[in-house]
Amino acid sequence: MSEFRRNPVFGNWILIDSQRNFGNEKLSAVCERVHSDAKFCPFCAGNESMTKSEILAFSDNPHRYPNTSGWKLRVIPNNKPILQVESAIKRQAYGIYDKMEGAGAHEIIIETPEHNLQFKDAPLQYFENIYKAVVGRIKDLRNDSRFEHIFFIKKYGSLPATIMQHPHSQIIALPITPKQVNEELDGALRYFKYKERCVFCDIILQGIDNGARLLAENEYFIALCPYASRYPFEVWIMPKEHKSDFDLISDAEISALAKIVKTLYSKLVLLLDDCPITTVLHSAPLKRRNLSYYHWYIEIIPEIAVFGNIDKGTGLFINPVFPEEAARKLRG
Repeated sequence: MSEFRRNPVFGNWILIDSQRNFGNEKLSAVCERVHSDAKFCPFCAGNESMTKSEILAFSDNPHRYPNTSGWKLRVIPNNKPILQVESAIKRQAYGIYDKMEGAGAHEIIIETPEHNLQFKDAPLQYFENIYKAVVGRIKDLRNDSRFEHIFFIKKYGSLPATIMQHPHSQIIALPITPKQVNEELDGALRYFKYKERCVFCDIILQGIDNGARLLAENEYFIALCPYASRYPFEVWIMPKEHKSDFDLISDAEISALAKIVKTLYSKLVLLLDDCPITTVLHSAPLKRRNLSYYHWYIEIIPEIAVFGNIDKGTGLFINPVFPEEAARKLRG
């Protein structure tokens, strides 16, 4: 059972999940065996019976039965979800504190039937299928009035032994809008009220005009290293057309997004010696549609060790690489 608890000082919600099992040597040993041998991997083709029933699947075979092989991508409920889709929210007071049950959705996108597929070898359709699945799941999860915000998170690289190595990503639907998201929305709104323009649209225009931090550009998207990058080689991918909601993306835009993501991943993996990479989708909260002051974007964060790690607990990030230099190396 999981539970949200609000910090009375900072006002943010913390998810307490007793199902997370850290430091369990037996669990780690099992996971290592799963990772090294596709025969034991529940995400591999032929092992569909080892997972919960699929929510969504893409296949070239129109006659394929659910939960059988022959798929290109599957979406399933997480076997050990941090949130329970069957739970009610039930906000409660506990003395000076607030809490509520861990209601929400936690889903896994199994991105390919191939256990050891690498980004550099992945076809363009691999990336297109991922973003089509994200769009489909956001549109469906919008129908649940309990949910306030959705995250799409992708981790790549040298993952801990307790995390499945088969290429996959996660969709998490929350009954709250996280404090950091609200702060980002508030900052964008302040800029909009002052200048009557979207700050993200201005970032795009200046990124194109200046070019020092520009990484890639096509008809629909721009990729750049943010001016005040928090992390070394941090990358943002942003649509040129103002849109606050990712699920309004068209098929043509998905194809263009897949091309630019594949290119950037390949460059990052090559330049940074295959270091772990985290990708997060930033999109408007579910119940705040078509915002004039907010712009969806994808944030790519290489997980490189940072000198002077004082950002933990302080909010002060130290980045040892100027974004202009990061962009120059990535372009090269």
